Amino acid sequence: MRAAIGGLVCVAMLAAAGLASPAQAQDMSFFVTSQGPGDGANLGGLEGADAQCQKLAAAVGAGGKTWRAYLSTSGVNARDRIGSGPWHNAKGELIAGDVTDLHSDANKISKQTGLTEAGAVVNGRGDTPNMHDILTGSNADGTVAADMTCGDWTNNGAGSAFVGHHDRIGLRDDAPSKSWNASHPSRGCGRDDLPKSGGNGLFYCFAAN
Repeated sequence: MRAAIGGLVCVAMLAAAGLASPAQAQDMSFFVTSQGPGDGANLGGLEGADAQCQKLAAAVGAGGKTWRAYLSTSGVNARDRIGSGPWHNAKGELIAGDVTDLHSDANKISKQTGLTEAGAVVNGRGDTPNMHDILTGSNADGTVAADMTCGDWTNNGAGSAFVGHHDRIGLRDDAPSKSWNASHPSRGCGRDDLPKSGGNGLFYCFAAN
């Protein structure tokens, strides 16, 4: 009885904080990482990025799925590694029905829906610090943006990563500024470089199964 009451209190507290409940997290199939591995755009390659997705998902009770980072490399397109959908965020909101939907104007990614694994909102343009630059290394169609993957996510020095804006806001009223996955190159690959254009080494994670 006491455990049941404690569980209800926990869920109530999560709801009050605007975070996802454990039940919602289990149904989650998309999130923005709350943190990267900590070495700028050196994510340990795709293997390291996928492991970070899996780790963060497991921490909120969603580790039973196969999680993949939405990242392209010189040999892999992001759109080909994330499964077939549909994908929902930590609050159960539909993000996209399938890969075609995801890469169209119909996808539902925004600051309000591009949530972390715990259901928290990620800082966007106008917040301090701005963290809306999400690493993708991809063009708008989900294919690799050549030479913009920070050494296939193993480089924390010179170079750049192509990023998208999870909040769909930029400096101009144009398609790149509003793109969730293909806005502009970063100003370097290091941990101190990514914040220069409004990033924090975050990336998208999708359940591939």
